[in-house]
Amino acid sequence: MSDASVICSRLSFSWPDDTPVFDGLSFTVGTGRTGLVAPNGSGKSTLLKLIAGELAPTYGSLTVNGTIGYLPQTLALTGEPTVAEVLGVDAVIRAIDAVESGDVSEEHFTVIGDDWDIEERTRAQLDRLGLGHLALDRTLGTLSGGQIVGLGLAAQLLRRPDVLLLDEPTNNLDLEARHRLYDVLSEWNGSLLLVSHDRALLDRMERIAELDRGELRLHGGDFTHYEEVVRAEREAAEKNVRNAEQEVRREKREMQQARERAERRAGNAARNLKNAGLPRIVAGAMKRGAQESAGRAGQMHATRLHEAQARLDEAGRALRDEQRLVLELPGTDVPAGRTLVVAERLRIRRGGRDLFAGDGVGLTIRGPERIALTGPNGAGKTTLLRLLGGELAPDDGTVERADGRIASLSQRLDLLDPDRTVAENFAVFAPHRPEAERMKLLARFLFRGPHAHLPVRALSGGERLRATLACVLCAEPSPQLLLLDEPTNNLDLVGVDRLESALASYRGAFVVVSHDERFLERIGVERWLRVADGELTEGGHPSAR
Repeated sequence: MSDASVICSRLSFSWPDDTPVFDGLSFTVGTGRTGLVAPNGSGKSTLLKLIAGELAPTYGSLTVNGTIGYLPQTLALTGEPTVAEVLGVDAVIRAIDAVESGDVSEEHFTVIGDDWDIEERTRAQLDRLGLGHLALDRTLGTLSGGQIVGLGLAAQLLRRPDVLLLDEPTNNLDLEARHRLYDVLSEWNGSLLLVSHDRALLDRMERIAELDRGELRLHGGDFTHYEEVVRAEREAAEKNVRNAEQEVRREKREMQQARERAERRAGNAARNLKNAGLPRIVAGAMKRGAQESAGRAGQMHATRLHEAQARLDEAGRALRDEQRLVLELPGTDVPAGRTLVVAERLRIRRGGRDLFAGDGVGLTIRGPERIALTGPNGAGKTTLLRLLGGELAPDDGTVERADGRIASLSQRLDLLDPDRTVAENFAVFAPHRPEAERMKLLARFLFRGPHAHLPVRALSGGERLRATLACVLCAEPSPQLLLLDEPTNNLDLVGVDRLESALASYRGAFVVVSHDERFLERIGVERWLRVADGELTEGGHPSAR
């Protein structure tokens, strides 16, 4: 549909407790591929739900020209539906089977409509997403998280929507599944609005829509071009802030100098009047005139200082909030020759099956190694991390760890006590840091003032990740080895950038599980390992396959 579009006019939306999300938002998105980016908590997912009709605006209007397909970030799939039921094709297939068996009831033809080729189209769509091996009567409970996401996308594509809304579609997908998704979406010719922190996917978009402080701005080009524009804007904003700060300092200095000159003149005038022997009334008039002159000068400088401060405030508002996010890893320094972990012949049973084949797997981690652990979903990457960190005990084999702290970041983000506040959780991990220092560190992770005293259960996914990172990275003693399981999930794009910079400068060792190729390249991974078919092999770099 060439005129497929989403038109938003003066949209306002608040939660039932009157917390505002949007106020007067207006934009139009037409055909083509659009990536929607914004810091966590800005309302990206909420906006998609409004467009999809799952939420109703408080004020304003939303118009969608064409049919909608919507894939939410969390699929509400429960029970034991079959693949055909998830895809929404089970009724049509049953009707076709009935007709082919000789039942020519009108109701069957009504159900079928124009979808006589539904099974062929279904198979073709599943093949494109790498799911062609799935039987249509297979139940959902036997599938991995990545397969379920793929099925959800296939279900929407089979509906042939004009407007397709996708919320973090690459979450839970391994590298091969991600590349299949990239290929499918590159061929999309309707209107696509996609929320993602996957930069490789965003670089396949034709425009980037930035949701910032209640406004949506469209940037032509892919995400790399958008980053260049944002970088130029940031540099200009920072320069304006520096200039405004210098102006405020200059105005304060000049106002102080003017005050001191006025005080000196007043003192000199008082002494001169006393020595001149003038009549009291004349002397008083001259004194009042000097005071009024000093007052006017003081008011002029105060006005200029107020104007300079206003310009500084305006320049500060132009800075993006996310520029203030600072992720700093502790200054751990691990000698290159030091052995941190030696794991031998590890075997473990998970879900009734042996996860690692044969004699098990082994791994030695030395010095400040930077290791990426890759492999398909369900191969055992998370389990291996938990074995290395001591969260799980192997059924067979041994793990020896050197003295020194190992810090783990779970993909489940279940490390913190949900009933405690961010500040209270941080105090548990860093009890010997002074409270003022802890609050300063939390502020670097964007937990400032009252926000640091919110209970963890009230945080969004991205906020919970930032809180967990603060506790893991700033705990005492400093970790010599970091075990990171999908650390970029739930982290917005700027947060990913800050995490990349922090890990790139970290002088300890880390093992990171991630399907984000660009992230792995930017953090300086030197050793690539791959878990697949029960084996751990060296050389898991994507280019090696």
